[in-house]
Amino acid sequence: MLFRRLVPVVIAGLTLGAACAPAPSGAPAAAPATDPPAGVAAPAEAGLAPWAADMLSQVNAQRSANGAAPLAPCAALARAAQSHTEDQAAHHTMTHTGSDGSNISVRAARVGYTGWSGLAENVAMGYPSVTAVMTGWMNSAGHRANLLNAAYNHIGLGLAYDGATPYWTQDFGANGAC
Repeated sequence: MLFRRLVPVVIAGLTLGAACAPAPSGAPAAAPATDPPAGVAAPAEAGLAPWAADMLSQVNAQRSANGAAPLAPCAALARAAQSHTEDQAAHHTMTHTGSDGSNISVRAARVGYTGWSGLAENVAMGYPSVTAVMTGWMNSAGHRANLLNAAYNHIGLGLAYDGATPYWTQDFGANGAC
């Protein structure tokens, strides 16, 4: 039997959840991403791994069904999410704190996601597929809130393995520089 765990974290000024932090002081917010028309894939989706394209599609379907605009893939947040996911798998742990003590705002800054007005992160381990982890996240109040938060317009996704155990990360951002 696979061990499955989910942990949400939210770092934003007005979002309910675990840890909260305001946007960096004095940092101007970047203009929001321009969303493609409904049913049209964003150009960056073409370069996504199949699992990431599937997850983005499922995230945006959930958002659409709940009245939120689709998220655009963000290369910077993808680097942050993938790096954190690999770190978790390498250290056999699922947490929002990196092995170096970093949190999502530190990891976002490292990859150049600056000027943001909100960040959030979902992590999970042990779910064997995109559909399984998405179901887990949508059935968890904190994760669901992150996925459906209309303030977010960017997403980065990560997947790594510790043996046969998958680790998943979703990093959400609002108005940062991708």
